[in-house]
Amino acid sequence: MSEHLTNRGKLALLPLAVFLLFFLGAGFYYQSQGVEYAFYQLPAPVAILPAILLAVFLSRESLSQTIHQFVDGAGHHNIITMCLIYLLAGAFSAVANTTGGVDSTVALGLTLIPTDWLLPGLFLLSAFVATAMGTSMGTLAAMAPIGLGMAETTGISLPLMAGVLMSGAMFGDNLSIISDTTIAATRTQGCQMRDKFMQNIKLAIPAALLTLVFLIWNSPSVEIAEPTAANPWQALPYLLILLLAVAGVNVFAVLTLGIVSCVLMGVWQADYPAGQLGQDIYSGFGQMQEVFILSMLIGGLSELMRRQGGLSYLVERLQKLAGRLSRHDHASHSLAIAGLISVTNLCVANNTVSIIVAGEAAKRLAEHGEIPPKQSASLLDIFACIVQGLLPYGAQALLLGASFSISPVSLVPYVYYCFILGLVAVGFVIWQLLQANQTD
Repeated sequence: MSEHLTNRGKLALLPLAVFLLFFLGAGFYYQSQGVEYAFYQLPAPVAILPAILLAVFLSRESLSQTIHQFVDGAGHHNIITMCLIYLLAGAFSAVANTTGGVDSTVALGLTLIPTDWLLPGLFLLSAFVATAMGTSMGTLAAMAPIGLGMAETTGISLPLMAGVLMSGAMFGDNLSIISDTTIAATRTQGCQMRDKFMQNIKLAIPAALLTLVFLIWNSPSVEIAEPTAANPWQALPYLLILLLAVAGVNVFAVLTLGIVSCVLMGVWQADYPAGQLGQDIYSGFGQMQEVFILSMLIGGLSELMRRQGGLSYLVERLQKLAGRLSRHDHASHSLAIAGLISVTNLCVANNTVSIIVAGEAAKRLAEHGEIPPKQSASLLDIFACIVQGLLPYGAQALLLGASFSISPVSLVPYVYYCFILGLVAVGFVIWQLLQANQTD
């Protein structure tokens, strides 16, 4: 890569740093001043505007062409898919809450799950649904109202509850054989889904078991002052969407059927006025306004950075770094693949897209380091999901933040599974490096 292109690549990454400086910097500043809702004082969709202006300024294309590229990124099918899920999730949550479905489901859940096992139970449920459904977004859209209701009833911290749901969702997103990330990883690395699954499970299951132990050991003591009587009929819509998710039904169909079933049960069991449905759906849409706008703006910014050579620069630098590491190619190149997908996902803020972007470079690194395709695919998927689960401007954190009315930054410390999975995965690679040293 020429020096000119290298400098352009460095500059192309600058807008991301500007966004993080404004978004996180302002939040931490207001937090230090004791301001309530510190991370809402400068809304993220506003914080990203200077970064977009900088990316437009750095573009070598005409203004009209640059805007066209930005719109292409904002309108990418993955971005639009996420935004539509936001809207349906908001509508489902609003309708379920108004018709009494949330209260009944929470009451039923609290009678079935011992309060001391509430967090481990919700982690397992979220992980099971995400594995069956193959999408963390769909899982969180279905599980967020239940988690919110249980947190409000038991007094469990909202960020903690959101982090537990995120942990289970990322477990399933990473491990499921029908997940977009699994499909992208296996296709770019040229391996079978079954082989990648078997490789993945060696790290995912130990991390999940450690997460369960941690949650059991650290679950807060909760008391329910006034238990609400559960109406099993009103809980049926949630049971329906969980069953549909496990059956592999499309997430849009799952949420739509969830809305319809909530209305039917509300009319039958709670005298819900069907004429109010339009207002409730629109109210749910409004709850997702911020995350909807920010996702589109991040998509546009990522596309500008990609077109200006920022991601190509990252790939090139990490490939060179791998070549300079120790002579034990297998372990050093495994770390390089992990670093490549992690940094790429930081820039793209979408684990599936980041795998597609970095997939070819990861494959070259794997071939050079004599890493089997199933292992490189596993590394791509694992570290993409780790970063995605810990990214405060990622779609999953934004959805939970909007659903729980909390800052997405506040839930990051509680995504225990992603932290533990990262330690397990890095430990596995280091163990390989130590084994290589012992054989020499």
